[in-house]
Amino acid sequence: MTESNSQDKNNFLYPRSRYYGKFQPENLVFNANLQEFSQRISYITCLETAGKLSQEEAYQQIRALWKQLKHSKKQLAVGGNEI
Repeated sequence: MTESNSQDKNNFLYPRSRYYGKFQPENLVFNANLQEFSQRISYITCLETAGKLSQEEAYQQIRALWKQLKHSKKQLAVGGNEI
């Protein structure tokens, strides 16, 4: 696989949207974490819908991802207390 094809595959599997908020490094990092959270949730829900994961497994994985995202937000000290 050429580097171009590999990059295309990565862009397809792991899309990233542009960040339009206030420019601060911690905001950019949290935005990347939020996009990764969203992508992983999408994969988990698709696997559960297809019967590859049980509802309980999907719930536990989503719960763990949510805890990671909350920890990231706290560590980066971004936003208010809305999460």
